[in-house]
This record gives sequence, C-alpha cells and structure tokens, in this order.
Amino acid sequence: MCGRYAASRRPEDLVEIFEIQKWEPEETLEPDYNVAPTKEVFAVLDRVVKDADDPRPVRQLRKLKWGLVPSWAKTPEGGARMINARAETVHEKPSYRRAFATRRCILPADGYYEWVTGTQERELEVEGKRKRPRKQPYFVTPADGSVFAMAGLYEFWRDRTLPDDHPRAWWVTCSVITTEAETTPLAVPPEEGPRALADIHPRMPLMLTPDRWDAWLDPSRTDTEDLRGLLAPPPPGLMRAFPVSTAVSNVRNNGPELLNELAAPEEGTLF
Repeated sequence: MCGRYAASRRPEDLVEIFEIQKWEPEETLEPDYNVAPTKEVFAVLDRVVKDADDPRPVRQLRKLKWGLVPSWAKTPEGGARMINARAETVHEKPSYRRAFATRRCILPADGYYEWVTGTQERELEVEGKRKRPRKQPYFVTPADGSVFAMAGLYEFWRDRTLPDDHPRAWWVTCSVITTEAETTPLAVPPEEGPRALADIHPRMPLMLTPDRWDAWLDPSRTDTEDLRGLLAPPPPGLMRAFPVSTAVSNVRNNGPELLNELAAPEEGTLF
C-alpha cells in the first residue's frame, strides 16, 4: 500500500533526472514531506503536445491530483479511495485497465511512509479484512539516496457541470501501482525492528529502476502482456527503512523534520 509519501525534490532537479522536455514553471509545487491523497503531485509522463507539428510524444513534468477518477465516472468523489492500483490486477480492473494501456506515468518521491502493524493485524490485512489503527511509522527510501520512481497511472475526467473554458472543467488524476513487499533483507538492516519491507507491510509501491523508465512511459506500448512484464519488482536490497516521528500520522504536519531517523521506535508504539 502507499497512503502517504514524501516528495521534496525541486522541479529543476526532476527535469534533469528524468530528461524532461516540457515543463511549465507556473506548475511549480513546494516540497511536500507529507503527501496525502487528493493533494497535487508531480508526475513524469510521455504525451504528444496538442497542436504541435511533431507527432512524437514529449516527456513532460505535470501536476496531477493523487486519487484516480476514471473517465467514465459520474462524479469525482471516489478518487480519494483510488490512490493505489494492484500490479497483479491493474490490467483487468475497469477503473485502471485503459490507463494501464496508454496512460502510464512515474510519480517521483523521496520515499514512502508505512505504519508497522502486529502479526495478526497484518494477516487480516492480507485477507482484505479490517484491522486496528496502525502504530509506529517508518520511512522507506532508496539506500543510495536516488529518486524513488513509483510506477503510476493517470486519467482525464471531464466535469460536465462546467463550461469548456472553465479552469476546472478537466481533472487529471493519478494512482500509484503497488506490489507485494520484499521479503529479502533491507540494504541497511536495523539493529532492532523490521528486517525486510514485508515485516512492515505486505504491500509496497512498485519502484521502477532507470532502465525501465522509457519503456514504462512509452504510450505506443499497449500490449497488455508486454506491459505486465514491466511490473516485475526491482532487484532486492535497494531499500532501507527507519522509524520516524508519529507526527507524520497527522496530515497537517509537514516539514523536513518528518524524515529525521529515530534511534528506536517511539515509546508505546508497536512492532
């Protein structure tokens, strides 16, 4: 699952990292250390520029709203619930399959937050049942400090209650693709606490390594089986995870201090 993440890199840095060809400076977003559903986020995507002479897709940095609204939805109200799409079923679910075929993106992040749950609670979550509130938050990030490139989908939705020239007539929304969490040891195993990502949560965002960026973003690749091959998890041992303050559990808290590593889980939290 991915329900909260951090994205503090400047757009100028993302332009360089992803070799962006088109970016509108007025679409700048401030660093966000507590990205929550329904917020605007940066997305990298390849798309033909409207009215351009060149028919080839252009790599763009765009602002999207996190929480996918299918094009056929009558209202956008369900978007906040559609923040994640499962890699195992994204190709067949009605809400995601069209976007999976032609509207794929990368959502750049520093890393994501996840809350450790007890063993029994994790078993209930795997079964899709309700569980008690989460406890100790952990921050999961690439061990080498590189960008966490989350595989995503984006979609367009037209608000038919507004005229064509209204600035909010079109919504562009996105979802993070998730996969099974790694069971192999973390790149930097802690002295105490979880030894693998699966010890924290059974799901994780699907991270795309740079060698898959071009193929994932290419809108001309539409064959389902071909695309499903890109959903393979990254090589193990790339990630580290460490406990952070429970302040991140409140979406109103936002600042670089949320990424400060704690020496040990906070007193009274659970592992």
